[in-house]
Amino acid sequence: MADRHRKMGIDYGDVRIGIALTDPLNIICSPYEVYKNVGQEDAIAHITQIIKTHDVDEVALGLPINMDGSEGERAKLHRAFGEKLANFSGVKVHYIDERLTSAEAEEILIQSKVRREKRKEIIDKLSAQIILQTFVNNKKGE
Repeated sequence: MADRHRKMGIDYGDVRIGIALTDPLNIICSPYEVYKNVGQEDAIAHITQIIKTHDVDEVALGLPINMDGSEGERAKLHRAFGEKLANFSGVKVHYIDERLTSAEAEEILIQSKVRREKRKEIIDKLSAQIILQTFVNNKKGE
């Protein structure tokens, strides 16, 4: 029987957290929401609720890697968040290089003629979708 669990993508930020989900067959990755980050514990509780509600078994968390391939302070913060999320929710967290995902999301929105004010509301969940799509594509190649 094929895996019927969904996958989740997260674009973690200090102010906003973009969230994306797959369909149950893990074919389509869709933006889900932008969560206003009011604190790590609240964010983890909120994301864990989505994980339970939508039967998510794996999370792809964007990892901000420097252009030279090294990991800086932001990457350490993301890894710490991912570790806490994994411990609290019980799902496996994978780290996905998120270099240029925001730029890619911005370009998609510009090409789609989304107004600048509206882009800010959408960009984080679109970035999460790109992170998730990268993860899903990599799993298909395994």
